[in-house]
Amino acid sequence: MVFKTIIIVFQLFILTLFVGCSEKNEVSVHKIPELSNKIGTEVACDSFDSNRQPFFGDLHIHTNFSHDSAANAVGTTPYDANRYAQGESIPMFPLDSSGKPIGVAKIDRPLDFLAVTDHGEFLGERALCATPGSPAFDSEFCTTFRVDGRQGMIMLAAVLTTENPQRLIDVCGEDGLLCKEYAKTPWQEIQLAANQANSPCEFSSFIGYEYTGTPGTSNYHRNVIFRNSTVPNEPISYIDAPIDTKLWSALDKVCPSDSDCDYITIPHNTNLANGRMAPYMKIPDDLDSKIKYSMKRLEREPLMEIFQHKGGSECINGLSAIIGAPDELCDIEAVRRFGENKTYITRDESSDELIALTQASQVTQECENGAVGDNGMLGAGCVDPTDFHRSALLIGLKEEQTTEYNPIKLGVIASTDTHVSNPGNVKESDWAGSVVGEGTPVERLQKGILTSGIDGNPGGLAGIWAEQNTRDSIFNALLRKEVFGTSGPRIRPRFFAGWNINENLCNVNEMISDAYASGVPMGGDLMPSRSKSFPKFLMHAAKDPEGLNIESIQLVKGWIDEEGNMNTKVIPVLSEIGGAESLCKVYTDTEFENSLPSYYYMRVVEPESPRWHTYDCERLSEDDRPDVCTNETYPSFIREMAWTSPIWYRPE
Repeated sequence: MVFKTIIIVFQLFILTLFVGCSEKNEVSVHKIPELSNKIGTEVACDSFDSNRQPFFGDLHIHTNFSHDSAANAVGTTPYDANRYAQGESIPMFPLDSSGKPIGVAKIDRPLDFLAVTDHGEFLGERALCATPGSPAFDSEFCTTFRVDGRQGMIMLAAVLTTENPQRLIDVCGEDGLLCKEYAKTPWQEIQLAANQANSPCEFSSFIGYEYTGTPGTSNYHRNVIFRNSTVPNEPISYIDAPIDTKLWSALDKVCPSDSDCDYITIPHNTNLANGRMAPYMKIPDDLDSKIKYSMKRLEREPLMEIFQHKGGSECINGLSAIIGAPDELCDIEAVRRFGENKTYITRDESSDELIALTQASQVTQECENGAVGDNGMLGAGCVDPTDFHRSALLIGLKEEQTTEYNPIKLGVIASTDTHVSNPGNVKESDWAGSVVGEGTPVERLQKGILTSGIDGNPGGLAGIWAEQNTRDSIFNALLRKEVFGTSGPRIRPRFFAGWNINENLCNVNEMISDAYASGVPMGGDLMPSRSKSFPKFLMHAAKDPEGLNIESIQLVKGWIDEEGNMNTKVIPVLSEIGGAESLCKVYTDTEFENSLPSYYYMRVVEPESPRWHTYDCERLSEDDRPDVCTNETYPSFIREMAWTSPIWYRPE
């Protein structure tokens, strides 16, 4: 039968079960495709600030329009997600005996912007199977699909674990057009929800979707975010374009540069990619092909997601090719550590049951000789330097020395990846869960699938420095990488680099305008100096107005040395015992060598605070508390952080 064939194909896939060029330091466009910087129908807000202001949002969330969403049980929609982001209450777990939600959820503080990114795959398939009288409603696949929600989800998601995904003939027909036709209505609803919620100067709601490639049960996911209401007639999914180059090519055809349509793609959970996020996948191994790849990625993929509910993707200790001291902050909310015997949940191949589960274990090791691994979405498989931002940036610098184009020049944001329509639900003391199986304290404290449950966390927020709260202004900030990510708190970091930055700039009233005049902001390029000198960095961070103080600011540096080795270093720039409302310093890198390609980014660290599971443990009686509440397997305290996009330096 069709569905049994699909179950065989997916093998281990349980993945979403629970789910100036001068001394003025002007930003360089040398070797970089020109940013579109489209304005469209931009309005002028009364709050417009030429020095730019911080906005916080979530560019990665799911509703019941997603095939794997826990919201399927709650029934919340893109409209609910937009309402929640703006401070309204929405239905939430728990469910009553009839399966209706009886709980409510409300964010602690409204967000400034949002993109609902439901999976672009299977919008039509689910509509066909759920609509009585549809051409496929009585098919064998759809009949089986409706028996059990989780079973139906697995049947669909199995398609995504293959290298060459195909539409389900039993549902979509030989040419697949039936599923494309039935996908139009949910895609239009996603657009309508965003357009209705969008309120220039007050709240920006973007149209988007998730491209959900999962070959070998490894993460190859990207969020596609559109600038405005001009979008393609349908999302380009992993089934349509099963590799990044094909995704960008297909999007360019339906969203051409000479139209009002504009888009970017944002990779996420690279920590679970098993090396599959490396550049040049499935293209010819020649210089011209590599240059074309890099140019397109520089144009369309300016960012990556550094933190979300499935862990952090900043760094991992122990990579053999990277020279640098261990960094203990790499281990906070990490789901991958070298040498760790990772136990994960997978399908029981010896059982005839459709959803029979078993446990497997694997020691986390490095990928060998550039080979890719499998099962990253289960927390297993090998680790590659391109799986983490800090080391991936070095791979990009090194590749640029050969091709003159950097294929991994990525700024950063963070998001939640919640699957229950509650974007920005990042407060450790009030986390309501993100996926199926996390609806109650008891469920959240168990070991789940896909780094969920006790291995998960509330996720983070995307921070934007933009002139005003409009789609165009925020989208342009994403393009120029003047953005940052946080692990939850609304920390506000400013980061500039230049040769002539005033040593006393922290004490100047016009600090930011002077910084723009004498340096480049996060996401920019520091051009070589005409004279031999050291780069200076303005590093400023202000606390979350409703959060803890700032304990320290750090400068993370990466460079390629004269022997071609890849190096990183964490430089403790300024710290304050007990923390401070803000920290600021102009730091000079006196170890800088102008002949070496390098990058710098700023990390802001809060004092220790309780991890989310300690609050859930307190909510339970002593008799009901699982072992994680009493042993030290999971740390009771964490450090919340913020990460800026890098600033790059390239020698002449």
